[in-house]
Amino acid sequence: MASRLLRVSAALRLLPGATARAAPARQLGVPGSTLATDEEQATGLERKIMEATSKGLDPYSMFRPKRYAGTKEDPNLVPSITNKRIVGCVCEEDNSYVVWFWLHQGEPQRCPSCGAHYKLIPHELPH
Repeated sequence: MASRLLRVSAALRLLPGATARAAPARQLGVPGSTLATDEEQATGLERKIMEATSKGLDPYSMFRPKRYAGTKEDPNLVPSITNKRIVGCVCEEDNSYVVWFWLHQGEPQRCPSCGAHYKLIPHELPH
């Protein structure tokens, strides 16, 4: 099969005017035009995300969260679209396990293992 394709393509190249009929790939586009950027091509939700990140906003909490002291006066803020969320706390840097607990809306709550405080804050999705 492959040898037949090679023979046919070689035979087509030998035909008169074969090179004139096929335009080179670099000339298929409009001369002087450039490719559209990601921002120009984006639509819908992708465009909203790109516009928010260009303004310095974090629509889906993709960036590293701000560090808090973890005290009752300055608790770690946890965004949620509901009134409760599961939180995982790595109490010490070299721990090999995560302490999981439910965090409910209202007053700051403590991690049952290390005592760090967490507070649930409402979060709206951008769409």
